[in-house]
Amino acid sequence: MIAPHGGRLVNRLLPENKKEEVLEKLKYLPTIIIDSDVVSEVENIGTGVYSPLEGFLNKPDFDGVLSQMRLSNDLPWTIPIILDVDSEMAGKIKIGQELALLDESRHPVAILTVEDKYTYDREDLVKKVFGTDDPRHPGVAQVFKMKDVLLGGKIDLIELLPTPYDRYRLSPKETRILFKEKGWRTVVGFQTRNTPHLGHEYVQKTALTFTDGLFINPVIGRKKKGDFKDEVILASYEELIKHYYLKDRAVMAILKMEMRYAGPREAIHHAIIRKNFGCTHIIIGRDHAGVGNYYPPYAAQEIFEEFPDLGIVPLFFKSFFFCKKCNSIENEKTCPHDPSNHVQFSGTRIRDLLLKGEVPPPELMRPEVAKIILSFSNPFND
Repeated sequence: MIAPHGGRLVNRLLPENKKEEVLEKLKYLPTIIIDSDVVSEVENIGTGVYSPLEGFLNKPDFDGVLSQMRLSNDLPWTIPIILDVDSEMAGKIKIGQELALLDESRHPVAILTVEDKYTYDREDLVKKVFGTDDPRHPGVAQVFKMKDVLLGGKIDLIELLPTPYDRYRLSPKETRILFKEKGWRTVVGFQTRNTPHLGHEYVQKTALTFTDGLFINPVIGRKKKGDFKDEVILASYEELIKHYYLKDRAVMAILKMEMRYAGPREAIHHAIIRKNFGCTHIIIGRDHAGVGNYYPPYAAQEIFEEFPDLGIVPLFFKSFFFCKKCNSIENEKTCPHDPSNHVQFSGTRIRDLLLKGEVPPPELMRPEVAKIILSFSNPFND
């Protein structure tokens, strides 16, 4: 099976026999309240999703990620995983100190051992990670809300907080066991924040033709207004898998993580994560992890040329469409017919039809999937 990123699957989840001792210690530690997005980051570090990270980035790694898209040991890494605090709190924190990380309901999440604290330049961060400082970009807007000081250091995850979607939850350790049990030597990962249309099914099944198994991995967490709600994504994919996939060739599990919409850099981040789950390949489509018109259509594919040592194979898909004359899904290499015969997979058009309560035509979306989406009174984020 493919090795995790960096060669070792990180596990910072405390064993059961140590939890009581740690929970007692928490009573005497300074606390930091973290929101749901940071809780997900902590859980992803603790369960190995972000291997080889064992905690939040210290300054040398932070600087390396921004300037070279690599950690200080030269391992590819493109998205800074960071914890921000205000200057007043930072002034009270000492290097080597332990801090209790609590969620917004004050439930214990983890212990952070502080190894570094440092200031940063927000403008520099957003320009390098997102390629823009436009506050209308959702990722840029989030950075501009951050506090002034960053803390680096290893975490010890106390326990995973429950979600409404725990039956879809698998750690990298568990997916690797599952893939092995299924006899999959090659696995293609599919990143998604949308409900499936026929174009998604086309790229998944095309990739599956060349691999042993398909790992559908929807992102569950904060998304921008107008994106599909988490429960709608999961229900629609469950319906698609039920009716149109072989049971021993496709599995689905969630990825708890906010979308940053960082385009090319986020595509590499997504690839690293799927490598840790045990995928040998990942599907990268047009405008992967993009938003608006901030990135060229195929920038998220071109960036892979800069990472020959990434260790996972990207499968690139260009534009594809339904051709009325071919009566099938085609692409620019396979269809000889005039573009007037082509029906494009427009997410905007599909959303508009669903908002009106209309079922998209069968050349765009499976009727079973559309029916599931329309069973929700409001399938979109407000």
